[in-house]
Amino acid sequence: MKTHSEKITVRYAETDQMGIVHHSNYPVWFEVARTGFIKALGMSYSEVEAKGLLFPLSELYVKYHTGALYEDELVITVQIEKLTGARMVFSYQVFRDRDNALIATGSTTHAFTDPNIRVMNIMKTHKEIYDMFYVAWKE
Repeated sequence: MKTHSEKITVRYAETDQMGIVHHSNYPVWFEVARTGFIKALGMSYSEVEAKGLLFPLSELYVKYHTGALYEDELVITVQIEKLTGARMVFSYQVFRDRDNALIATGSTTHAFTDPNIRVMNIMKTHKEIYDMFYVAWKE
């Protein structure tokens, strides 16, 4: 499976009163990694949308292993865990860069839909996009 990484630095606004990254930031960071991954495969998410394909989120899971702090540099890795014609599951790992500590793991599940949010089989409707994901999944 092809893995993609994005690096971020924790901003002060992302921390809570205890000085630890608030849990609501992890899904945002997952999105940063996921959209970077899609772009690295050769097509930006806005190009995918322009072709009439959306990836609405149907499931989100996060497990927190240890806290990240203000100004920690983090690496978010993402890969395709499962791919069918109608949905895709991404898995994520968040590491602190300086000591490679595992901060969090998670996954997101996305349906493939048209702009009216009707589920579609992209093996039939958007074969070139399915093939792009398939190669990354099986690599």
